[in-house]
Amino acid sequence: MREVKLKIKGVQVDIHNEESITEITTEGKYYIKNEAKYYIYDESEVSGMENSTTTLKVQENKITMIRRGGNDSKLVFEKGKRYKTGYLTPYGVLDLELLTDKLEIDTVDSGKGHLKLEYRLNISGIEETKNYLSIDII
Repeated sequence: MREVKLKIKGVQVDIHNEESITEITTEGKYYIKNEAKYYIYDESEVSGMENSTTTLKVQENKITMIRRGGNDSKLVFEKGKRYKTGYLTPYGVLDLELLTDKLEIDTVDSGKGHLKLEYRLNISGIEETKNYLSIDII
């Protein structure tokens, strides 16, 4: 396992075109297993998910994001594909549906590189947001 630094920027745009931006830089771990690259890092207060650990499983045309801790979830990003899941919160489970519009994976075996996602997220049929996620791995 190698040490890496992740610079993460997330932008969420709601139905009223209001933006919410989150930016963090954090230390993490990186390894390769069965031709997939794994990045593991602890969430912080800034992301609103303190006491949670995020694992990114990066494959050729797919990224799986798994969160464990206060808010458990598993999101699968594949361009043009819909993914439905439940999002466990302290208040109950929310139904999530996401559609990945753009997926860019540019990483090397040392772990360094860039990940970029654009996706639409529907939360329990109540609200849909447009989301942009950019991760630089140093």
